[in-house]
Amino acid sequence: MSILTPTVAAGAKKSLFWAGALAFLLLFAIGSLLLTGAATETDPLSPENPAPDGTMAVYEVLRDRGVAVETTETLEATTAAVRDPATTTLLVYDPENYLADEQWGSLLGLARHLVVLEPGTRALQAIAPGVSPAGVTDDDPLEAGCALPAAAAAGSVSPGGLAYRAGEEAGNVDACLRSDSDGADDAYSLIRVPNGGSTVSIVGATEALTNGSVTSLGNAAFALTLLGENSDLVWYLPSVADSGAVDPSSLTPTWLSPVIVLIVATVAAAAFWRGRRFGPLIVENLPVTVRASETMEGRARLYQQGSARLRALDALRMATVSRLAARCGLPRTATLDEVRLAVAAILGGPEADVRAVLVDEVPASDADLVRLSDRLLELEAAVDRAAGP
Repeated sequence: MSILTPTVAAGAKKSLFWAGALAFLLLFAIGSLLLTGAATETDPLSPENPAPDGTMAVYEVLRDRGVAVETTETLEATTAAVRDPATTTLLVYDPENYLADEQWGSLLGLARHLVVLEPGTRALQAIAPGVSPAGVTDDDPLEAGCALPAAAAAGSVSPGGLAYRAGEEAGNVDACLRSDSDGADDAYSLIRVPNGGSTVSIVGATEALTNGSVTSLGNAAFALTLLGENSDLVWYLPSVADSGAVDPSSLTPTWLSPVIVLIVATVAAAAFWRGRRFGPLIVENLPVTVRASETMEGRARLYQQGSARLRALDALRMATVSRLAARCGLPRTATLDEVRLAVAAILGGPEADVRAVLVDEVPASDADLVRLSDRLLELEAAVDRAAGP
């Protein structure tokens, strides 16, 4: 058995793993930054969402027509964004019901025109008492049926969205875009009611505002007239920050999630790269004869790769002890101590020296392993000479 010491090529091969891992980390970081930068909004009716269910088209056209549009996600930011209530339209879309009753109440009077998209029952009770949900619209186009500028300019808009019903307690209301929702003839998708210093427009015909439908029927005229009647538009999409709940992501640094993803991807890539790769199956007649030299060299390489010097030395020592026992005339069942004492008696030397070679000494380097291997050979040769022919 020969012990191979590390070479420059072997060192370079080991360092190749770390160089490849570093290169992968850099490429993954750059890719993550590019993907993060290219990410787009996906929330429905969001002015930053270019998908069919977004409203980016209306948002961009309004800006091109001179309307100052500002998007907000918290009530505090919305309040700060309204500089002149007399020239401001405030659009609110809260599908997750983040806003409480008092928060809805604080929106009244904040702007001259309050446009609420698909409000729920709780929101209606706060901003438009007497107005209640009436289900979804039917599949026919929604005809204007009133003199409100937005509906009159459109003539008809696409179906899709919610319908609402105004009771007597709602007072003087304007109801447009009638829908045969659930077979009723008093369901409308646009109801306008004055309340708290604001004109509140309840809009259920949200399909008309989306990118995918804005060019159909009179949808564009409806959306631009409804949202562009004032010079300023604040587009408010409430977030979890308005609900008072703690967002778990706010408790951790912003870099933590990307780092975790990076570590997982790196470990997976390293496991795939360095893992054992099985080749194609082959058919070979049994039994298979493997030369002893191949087995020896294979085990030696495994010991070298794992720096298992002591295990390699123990294999050499066991073979040496077996040969020494036979040379000293001991049975195969002889213990290590019996062999050691017999060798010391034949050589006439200190028993501690024999024990050091056969048991005690531990190799700290490849050089020590080679040195101890040589001493085992020398010990066998000395016993052969002392025992005679």
